[in-house]
Amino acid sequence: MAETRTTARPYAEAVFELARARNQYARWSEALATLEAVVADPQVAALARDPRLARERLVALLLDVLGEQLDTEGRNFVHLLVDYRRLSLVPEIRELYEAMRAEAEGRVAVDVRTAFPLEAKQQDMLLAALKRRFGREVDLAVTVDPALIGGLEIRAGDLVIDGSVRGRLAALAAQLSE
Repeated sequence: MAETRTTARPYAEAVFELARARNQYARWSEALATLEAVVADPQVAALARDPRLARERLVALLLDVLGEQLDTEGRNFVHLLVDYRRLSLVPEIRELYEAMRAEAEGRVAVDVRTAFPLEAKQQDMLLAALKRRFGREVDLAVTVDPALIGGLEIRAGDLVIDGSVRGRLAALAAQLSE
């Protein structure tokens, strides 16, 4: 996966720079999301992997499916991805682009997994604490994962805060085995 992200990064950076120069973050987010949905379709994925299908034909098919959802720059981006056989990188390109957009807009995406559903008051308190911790707006995504046994796990980029019972048990097991 690291190799895929490394290959996808220049494309994401190019799209981000284009979006920033024209102040069109949302438009590119929508375009990448649409492109990702189309590329994820099993029939489209099979066509993209078919060496017998000419690149020009694949581009024509993709642009026909996407219709007017892409502007000229978006269409050129599809051409570029197909020409360099990078269509499979669209999910990583989108993920990297969204991270760069969030950084530029002063936001941070935080994924929280909890063992039990959070009440509205608990979620508000957690959101306030995370805003203080990161010093910016927080896009919070909360999922329930009973496998954590208790507590919660917070992920923001490379930062992981594991306050789950499962995490504590794993740490204890590691200490005991030393």
